[in-house]
Amino acid sequence: MESIELFSGAGGLALGISRAGIHHRALYEWNRDACETIRANQTRGVAHVKEWTLHEGDVRAVDFTRFGDKIDLLAGGPPCQPFSLGGKHAGSNDERNMFPEVFRAVRELRPRAILIENVKGLMRQAFADYFEYIYLQLSHPSLERKPGEDWTAHRARLEKHHTSGHEADLEYRVVFRLLNAADFGVPQKRERVFFVGFRSDLGIDWAFPEPTHSQDTLLYEQWVTGEYWDRHSVPCRSRPAWPERLGGRIQRVKSSLSLFPTRPWRTVRDAIADLPDPARPNPALNHRINPGARSYYGHTGSPLDEPAKTLKAGDHGVPGGENMLAFPDGSVRYFTVREAARLQTFPDDYAFEGAWSEAMRQLGNAVPVQLGELIAADVRDKLSAS
Repeated sequence: MESIELFSGAGGLALGISRAGIHHRALYEWNRDACETIRANQTRGVAHVKEWTLHEGDVRAVDFTRFGDKIDLLAGGPPCQPFSLGGKHAGSNDERNMFPEVFRAVRELRPRAILIENVKGLMRQAFADYFEYIYLQLSHPSLERKPGEDWTAHRARLEKHHTSGHEADLEYRVVFRLLNAADFGVPQKRERVFFVGFRSDLGIDWAFPEPTHSQDTLLYEQWVTGEYWDRHSVPCRSRPAWPERLGGRIQRVKSSLSLFPTRPWRTVRDAIADLPDPARPNPALNHRINPGARSYYGHTGSPLDEPAKTLKAGDHGVPGGENMLAFPDGSVRYFTVREAARLQTFPDDYAFEGAWSEAMRQLGNAVPVQLGELIAADVRDKLSAS
């Protein structure tokens, strides 16, 4: 199977798709630093990455018709700043809104499937109309916007077509869901919306994979059986008291008479416990302390024994307090780049180019590799069976 990926960033989703056994015909990314990261890993011979064909530049200049209509999957994460909770909230009016280029790529490529990721903020009430527009245009990509027609008028025309029962030249069965990466084994509470669609002529029915991990199972292993602490060789005298904010939930878990069918959420400790001390010289890639971390209101870091808070890229640099590790004794420090890469489930041989702030920006914009692989593998299985 072959794919085209737009807005590849540092390669998180691309790596997940490659691991699912789908070959990238081309990756497109405009950011020089992100491209340098991918090229550096190609030079290093990192598995899958070394085989990619990377194009640095503006996707608006690309003619996708040159690929013909043999592409199985179109994937990508359009720039999230227009819809991010931490951004300017300009939405569809933001010049960085690249969803129109996604629609054009679907029209020109006619892929068998599409996989699009974006921030949770896209689902806010303020963007509800544009969210519907995205859904409708992905469902009916051949009904393109007319010259001089604004997107709201185009949306109304798409609504009429959507409810008419008529089929246009190119139609997709599209579903969307807000997923928390922690529910799928990623050691980070990262909520993102995914759109997945299959070309209608394929007759494919599909649903998002169900969660494989849960907070309740983690709390059970921490505060009922103690398996979590035993696994990490934490003696009883060193085990912290349970977080007060979770007290009610822990009590419910303790009184539960049913077994939990899922695996426990993975924590920061699960992800980084075997890494060497970053304050000392060590051979680990990108694993050096960045000094100056401090805790302040709204920026208290990620507790060691929970999944990390969402890694942030920041509109004007990295908001450092969001990317800190908080120890049980109250002390904090910044995550190293390698630790952040572990939280995004990148392999340990995957290098990130640039200073700490630039590397963290790339990581904050990435799709967790493991989550991308899980969804892509499910899409691949459906396409293989069709």
